[in-house]
Amino acid sequence: MKKFVTVLLAVCLLTAALAGCASSAKTDDKTIVVGASSTPHAEILAQVKDALAKDGWTLEVKVFDDYVLPNKALNDGELDANYFQHTPYLESFNAANGTDLFESDGKFDTFSTVACLYAETCQIIASADSGIQTVADLKGKTVSVGDAGSGVEFNATQILAAYGIDINSDIKKVNASFGDSADSIKDGKIDAAFTVAGAPTTAIVDYATTNTLNLVSLSDDELAAIQEAYPFLIRDDLAAGTYTGQDADVTCVAIQATLVASEELSEDVVYEFVKAMFDNKDALTEGHAKFGFLDPEAASAGATVTMHPGAEKYYKEIGVL
Repeated sequence: MKKFVTVLLAVCLLTAALAGCASSAKTDDKTIVVGASSTPHAEILAQVKDALAKDGWTLEVKVFDDYVLPNKALNDGELDANYFQHTPYLESFNAANGTDLFESDGKFDTFSTVACLYAETCQIIASADSGIQTVADLKGKTVSVGDAGSGVEFNATQILAAYGIDINSDIKKVNASFGDSADSIKDGKIDAAFTVAGAPTTAIVDYATTNTLNLVSLSDDELAAIQEAYPFLIRDDLAAGTYTGQDADVTCVAIQATLVASEELSEDVVYEFVKAMFDNKDALTEGHAKFGFLDPEAASAGATVTMHPGAEKYYKEIGVL
């Protein structure tokens, strides 16, 4: 079975773009098996099932306990698609090089980059009465850091460590999904929570609708410390009004959500897929506001693994490579 990998399956990208490229990518099997390394990712993927069904496609979502297992399943041909976060500390670089999380498994050399899509923002929400205003204030607090072994936990580890806070000893660590974390803040069970997702994030939108929102904005010193230790965590400011009750810009860091494709996919198929993605940018943005930042020049830059020939062909054709 021919395969492709996409961040969140690019969510609405599939809804809008499959009509333009599905027949080339899959002519004999219209079932896509997607790996998700967290429940929130699976929930987002599930939202496009009905739209895919209208075009005769079936979307099956498999949820894994960590970031390594779905990539192993993809490498072994058990999945057609998977979620990738683009950082040298996480999947795409390490899977390709057999390092860090993937050290014991060796190199996974079955995929190549198609596009860096948009920033997934590392957002820290805290209860209004917790007294938490900075990263330093998290020390000694009860903090949710996402599901165990998730990218959220890795990013939380990095952000805390850059400010001298050990995730295992300096906070009371809780592992929970975005939605459960928001509920726990409401109920006073935890003081704060990390989320890593394109903003606006559904769990935070829902929380802010009925609760006073307290988003931690990074200071210049905190931002400098984080980026010195982890340069791939880029600055990403949340504009005032991103959420109900957010009256000022909030300084965060972010990682890049990245689309990669199986090298079993032909140059023509990937070319059609990338073209369909950019041709349907408006439809993607309706599905998630972050797709409004989708840009060919940015999409073709910053990859940590080899660019797929089909994607390279498209970027050269439009003059950004």
